[in-house]
Amino acid sequence: MYGYGGYYLGYGGDWMLLLLPALLFAMYAQFKVTSSFNRYLRVASRSGYSGYEVARMILDRNGLHDVRIEPIGGNLTDHYDPRSKVVRLSRNVYNGRSIAAVSVAAHEVGHAMQHGEGYLPLIIRNNLAPIASIGARFVWILILLGFVVSYFFLELGIMLYVAIVLFQVVTLPVEFNASRRALYQLENFGIVYSDEIGSSREVLKAAALTYVAATLVSLAQLLRLLSLTGRRRN
Repeated sequence: MYGYGGYYLGYGGDWMLLLLPALLFAMYAQFKVTSSFNRYLRVASRSGYSGYEVARMILDRNGLHDVRIEPIGGNLTDHYDPRSKVVRLSRNVYNGRSIAAVSVAAHEVGHAMQHGEGYLPLIIRNNLAPIASIGARFVWILILLGFVVSYFFLELGIMLYVAIVLFQVVTLPVEFNASRRALYQLENFGIVYSDEIGSSREVLKAAALTYVAATLVSLAQLLRLLSLTGRRRN
């Protein structure tokens, strides 16, 4: 056994007890978001608005006239770019008039609203994003070098992975808050009817599961890396 940073970690495969369930949950979350999105992509919103129209409506009604909306290729590639102040919507969402389309469009606008208000968790996430991006590309190379060349690289890899975990953790309140904003805007402006709001909630809840799953997997992997570090020290 070895203590690292106040944590009591076992050798063996104890970390698998955490990693395997996290991976299984991630697979379930991905299935859930895909199935929910595809299901409600076939259910028309009775208001008849497209994803683009919904996004533009919510942006303008919240004074975000300078935020642009652009179509983007792919499926479930929708996102808000704070650097360019652009909401990018996949074709199914941009042109779609379904429950899924208007819900996802409203969610991405929720991020634009966060940016406009200086929402603190979003600011923290944006500052962590470059470090997390570098970490995602190089962390395993550094871990390998730590075992082959020098313990220094192992420590550096651990630090980069901690940044990845922090990024995942702070992403949770950002995503949940954007969904709450989206649901409020959809209902308050009458974009979806009262008997449709539950369907919008289901779409956004399924999407949120993927972020929860990613966080759990990252935490389990961090424990695995700490365990490996303990072995390397010995």
